[in-house]
Amino acid sequence: MNSPVIIGIAGGSGSGKTTFASRLREALGAQLCSMMAQDHYYRDQSHRFDHDGGSVNFDHPDALDFLLMAKHLEELKRGGAIESPRYCFESHTRKPETVTVSPNKFILVDGILIFTQPKVLRWLDHKIFIDCEESLRFERRLKRDVEERGRTPEGVEAQFVRQVKPMHDLYVEPSKNVACDLVTPENFDEKARDWVRLIQRSRAF
Repeated sequence: MNSPVIIGIAGGSGSGKTTFASRLREALGAQLCSMMAQDHYYRDQSHRFDHDGGSVNFDHPDALDFLLMAKHLEELKRGGAIESPRYCFESHTRKPETVTVSPNKFILVDGILIFTQPKVLRWLDHKIFIDCEESLRFERRLKRDVEERGRTPEGVEAQFVRQVKPMHDLYVEPSKNVACDLVTPENFDEKARDWVRLIQRSRAF
């Protein structure tokens, strides 16, 4: 069996990384793809969390266990399955259960900061950055965090101003320079088809 082709998908919070990963998975063939998300590698922050939109900076690289993520990517690349952690955004703790990720033909990895970490970058065969304007990213994040994560609009906005935007400008935006392709929200389907053709030419199928 050939080593999995690992495709990293980065971009700002709310840019559409997970949506594009899903489109790419459909285009490549769902049965051929496994998914990994940076969001599940957050460290336990329950002992430091003060309030919604408070002092805990979830958008700084130190908030994430990238060493574990890199070890998992290495194991997948070598053909082994891994037990991916799961994170609870309401309690800010790791869930007790894990999810098995198998070394499928393609591994799709999404996260805002994955291109900032050399230990992660070394295992990515392809790097795609979702380039999305700030106003749209904020609107999407507001909707997601209120509806799916039980947060308040005031807390989401405070966090965006104090942490999300500064960390995006400092870490996320510069990391697009390592990407091999920039994708915008307007061309998701076209780009997904382009990537299928590219991978077919590289004989990864």
